[in-house]
Amino acid sequence: MQKIKSLMARQGLKSPQESMADMSPVENFRIPSKEELREMREQPIDPQAEQEIIDSIEEVYFSSDSFDMVQHELEKLPPDLNLQEIEEYRDKLKRQQAAVSKKVADLILEKQPSYVKELERVTSLQTNLQLAAVICTNARRQLSTAKEGFTEASLGLLANQRRRQLLTGLLKSLRTIKTLQRTDVRLSEMLEEEDYPGAIQLCLECQKAASTFKHYSCISELNSKLQDTLEQIEEQLDVALSKTCKHFDVSHYTKVQLAYTLLGKTQTAMDQLHMHFTQAIHNTVFQVVLGYVELCAGNADTKFQKMQYRDLCTHITTDSYIPCLTDLCKALWEVMLSYHRTMQWHEEHDKEEAAATPDPEGSGEEGSDEAVVGRTYVKKKLEHGLTRIWQDVQLKVKAYLLGTDMSNFKYDDFIVVLDVISRLMQVGEEFCGSRSEVLQESIKRQSVNYFKNYHRTRLEELRMFLENETWELCPVKSNFSIAQLHEFKFMGQCRSPSVSPNRQATSSAATSPAEVSLFEQYLQGGNPFERQIDNKEEETEDVLASNGYESDELEKNVYQDYDSDSDVPDELKQDYVDEQTGDVPVKSVSRETLRSRKRSDYNLNKAANAPILTNTTLNVIRLVGKYMQMMSILQPIAFDVIHCVSQLFDYYLYAVYTFFGRNDMPISSQSAPNQGKEQGAARQTVPAYWYESSGLGLISSRLRTTLNRIQESLIDMEPSGESMGPHGPPEERREKVPSPHLSQMVVLTASGTLYGLAQRVVATESLVFLAEQFDFLQSHLDAMMPSAKKPFLQQFYSQTVSTASELRKPIYWIVAARAIDYEQMLLMMAGVKWDIKEIMSQHNVYVDVLLKEFEQFNQRLGEVSRQVRIPLAVSNVLWEHCIRLANRTLVEGYANVKKCSNEGRALMQLDFQQFLTKLERLTDLRPIPDKEFVETYIKAYYLTENDMEQFIKNHREYSMKQLANLVNVCLGSHINKKARQKLLAAIDDIDRPKR
Repeated sequence: MQKIKSLMARQGLKSPQESMADMSPVENFRIPSKEELREMREQPIDPQAEQEIIDSIEEVYFSSDSFDMVQHELEKLPPDLNLQEIEEYRDKLKRQQAAVSKKVADLILEKQPSYVKELERVTSLQTNLQLAAVICTNARRQLSTAKEGFTEASLGLLANQRRRQLLTGLLKSLRTIKTLQRTDVRLSEMLEEEDYPGAIQLCLECQKAASTFKHYSCISELNSKLQDTLEQIEEQLDVALSKTCKHFDVSHYTKVQLAYTLLGKTQTAMDQLHMHFTQAIHNTVFQVVLGYVELCAGNADTKFQKMQYRDLCTHITTDSYIPCLTDLCKALWEVMLSYHRTMQWHEEHDKEEAAATPDPEGSGEEGSDEAVVGRTYVKKKLEHGLTRIWQDVQLKVKAYLLGTDMSNFKYDDFIVVLDVISRLMQVGEEFCGSRSEVLQESIKRQSVNYFKNYHRTRLEELRMFLENETWELCPVKSNFSIAQLHEFKFMGQCRSPSVSPNRQATSSAATSPAEVSLFEQYLQGGNPFERQIDNKEEETEDVLASNGYESDELEKNVYQDYDSDSDVPDELKQDYVDEQTGDVPVKSVSRETLRSRKRSDYNLNKAANAPILTNTTLNVIRLVGKYMQMMSILQPIAFDVIHCVSQLFDYYLYAVYTFFGRNDMPISSQSAPNQGKEQGAARQTVPAYWYESSGLGLISSRLRTTLNRIQESLIDMEPSGESMGPHGPPEERREKVPSPHLSQMVVLTASGTLYGLAQRVVATESLVFLAEQFDFLQSHLDAMMPSAKKPFLQQFYSQTVSTASELRKPIYWIVAARAIDYEQMLLMMAGVKWDIKEIMSQHNVYVDVLLKEFEQFNQRLGEVSRQVRIPLAVSNVLWEHCIRLANRTLVEGYANVKKCSNEGRALMQLDFQQFLTKLERLTDLRPIPDKEFVETYIKAYYLTENDMEQFIKNHREYSMKQLANLVNVCLGSHINKKARQKLLAAIDDIDRPKR
């Protein structure tokens, strides 16, 4: 069909008959004549068969208009021609041609009416076009005639009038251009006056006017000049914006923001502002540190200016470290304050714009939406910038903190550093709500490093103090409390630097809910880092005032003249506490002064007197206060500090035990062979029964565990210089301290002083007092302790602090073991005849001798109490030990008896009752310790065989020797030999597991 349509298009608009006549011979051959068409129509052909014939035609016949069918058919002929096949193929082509021709004819006849109708319309259109051509020709002729009818003079007048109007407009434009060329002078003046909004407004108006006359060549140069001027204004505006980063001025910043608003670059201005703040932080810290480095270097060497900031921080000297840090924080505070005021300005500006009435028109609403979007962008940018600015500040301060090794700083200097950083972290929390993880981590690293070195030095100092301590009483007020010491003042203060940032919010909210923030407090001037020195001075003055001394020299004179109290005013003879953080008095207080000033608990059992402590105890308490102050400022190292605090107490406890709780004096061969160091020795040979596992004088299992733990974890038992490598002691030994040695000034072997009882009382009771102070501080330490580490603190209190009072038993037991001559009593008892036949009415002499010993002990105890107050608990322990030892000596003496009658047993009871009666007059201790221990042993003589066997099994408190003697003495009276062997076998069975 496409070939048919293209053929018709090439032939033009002709009738079907004409079209048929114009066809080429080939085409004429292909298209049948009218007669043939008629015949075809008349021939009855099945439409389905006709369609099958058409479908059998090769598709190549329909491929394109330029297809040569003759050539195609000829090329298809085989090399060997067969006439019959050719004729059959020709007939097939004729059938196909006939079918196509019939189909074409049917289509032509079907569309012929429409073709004829359309041909008539084309003919009519051709006629109309010829008429239009004639009309146009006539119109042109008439127009030419009209043109010739007008004169040139009339048209010239119109042309001159038009030229005049153009020249008038040109003159006005030239005057405007002249004005534009003179605006650069005014713009320069306005920039010098910092009238940026006016300069930008004028420049924009000039650009608008220049765009009107841009068709003039001179205006193109002026327009480029105005553009350069506008860029220059933007550069100066950027410089003016950068000035607000260090010193914020409301009017100046308002002009700058208005100028950027006119430029339509408020968002760009905010981006530039943050870049300037970052640059301001870097430049500020670099200049501050560079100034101190050059000042300390003392020369004008320019190598420092080329250094990186991190490297520059390593050249800060120790003396200039704190002033430089303070100035650094002051400068950074100014930058953050400027940012804070910038945010305040935008908040107030947004409120003013929001309060303004919006334009109800559509254009006004569109502009309002753009303004809201701009304000939202600025607000979010400023909020995000808070964290970014604070992060830059933290990184700069971190580089400064880690640039210097602070392990050798003085304690007060390091506390100042912590105080400054703590206040800076408080600033950060108020600035952007940050926990300041970067600062906390850096100061934690320095603090751990410093504290390890500081604590190691303090432990060595404590060892030195203990080795030089004479264990004399340090006079303090009767109402003495550690809260009065300078080191514990921080517990009663709410000063912000003493509270860590993450705890200050809650504490400040609880104490003063309306507390003004630092930014509000210093909004108009001042600096939060300028108050450090003033605070230190105020604290020092408060301490001096609380002492009651007007000067350090006066206090020193009090120490020097304490013995000669005749020339000292009465008010200076009172108890006092040395509040100076450095030296402590080493001169002992005269016995006469103490006698006139106080009375002992031994004489007044319930008298409320001053606590018993030494200068070393006071130093340990001060150290604990310093450690706690460091914990309060820096929470992340709280566990490390508390661990070190526990080591101070551990070392003090271990020293007291080592000095006074051990008895290293050799004992005689009559003593038991397997005895521990903690068991004591008397003046002469000590009986072996003293060391039986009856609980007397032995250290409790909890205390023994504590001492073993301290010795393993804290005490360096190796000799000095041993196992030392080329690089010093190994790390585990560096954490340990050598065991202290008792000062040679302390004599513990003199019987006249009850074997150093005064020193023992001072040492032991000072440890008990120290434990009481630790109990007082437990809640404070628990509040500072991380939750995960609180079990350590609880274990320290339950297993160490609570054992301090248990040291009284082994320490005073040594005195009790030597104060009474128990060996003499044993010898006297051995000379008594116990197998008497009649009941005696008079007790033996050894009882009077023993009571005489107790009277002398009581007198010497009274003499010691004149030197140092002996608390009631101490005197009770001493009397308990002495009485227990005496009673056990009696049992041992009775156990040495070879023969004894019933009358002899009665004499034993008489002796013991006489001893108890006289003893109760000497002491108020009730009940008498081990009274039943003696009475039960004496009465066991009367037991039968069965009762005796049960007695042996139930009374393990007696030694094997004592039980065996009891059986042997009873032999012959009411126990036979067979029973004796049975009872001795029972005793042996009891003793076998102990071997």
